[in-house]
Amino acid sequence: MKTLFQLNPVLDVAAFSARFAATGRVQLRDVLTAESARELQLVLAQGTPWGMAVGAGEAKPSNFHAAQTRTPEGQQALQQAAQSAEQHSARGEYGFRFAHYPILEAVQEGWAPGGAHEVLIEHLNAPAFLDLARAVTGIDRLLKADAQATLFAPNHYLGRHIDSHVAEGWEVAYVLNLARQDWHPDWGGYLLFLDEDGDVVEGFRPRFNTLNLFRVPQPHLVSYVPPFAPIGRLAVTGWLRSR
Repeated sequence: MKTLFQLNPVLDVAAFSARFAATGRVQLRDVLTAESARELQLVLAQGTPWGMAVGAGEAKPSNFHAAQTRTPEGQQALQQAAQSAEQHSARGEYGFRFAHYPILEAVQEGWAPGGAHEVLIEHLNAPAFLDLARAVTGIDRLLKADAQATLFAPNHYLGRHIDSHVAEGWEVAYVLNLARQDWHPDWGGYLLFLDEDGDVVEGFRPRFNTLNLFRVPQPHLVSYVPPFAPIGRLAVTGWLRSR
């Protein structure tokens, strides 16, 4: 797994930094070497035991590990949680549903010692990546990154929210996209940024081998993935923290 996470050596950091300074968000295309991006995409697509994350309103989100989703009891609980999320979303309240694998939790609890996900989070906390993030954002106090793998399949979405966990040291959210290279706009899954009136002021398509960085808090969402969309909106997401 030596090539699992190698940064592209010819990134235009100055241009990315200027963009972030102007808007508080930026998309770095071709952030990894082509070989690394393909290897990491393979880890997500074929080597990740996907569970589900579901949220509804102000209640604590429900996280279902992969094994839970294969039991009758787990399937029933997941269905109930998903229905609750839809009901909240229908009222204009916060809700979400997407497949995920909690990388940080898995590493801390020793789910797969020495596995690819453990190697990945080590790279996300290594000087090379953190130095890149500091250079692009201009935030020198970034100390560490957490991480989860996410998969937005048909009928998945992430409702409007702002990521306001300032007390937990959240400074910048990141999305390392490894979606299918042919991801079509009609398939949804866009990262959308909103103004105070709810208008979309910018949107990022889930491009293969791109890194989205954006300062938090700011209103954003991941748009609904329709039933006809294929599987393939893969990403590693999390927050860069100052504590």
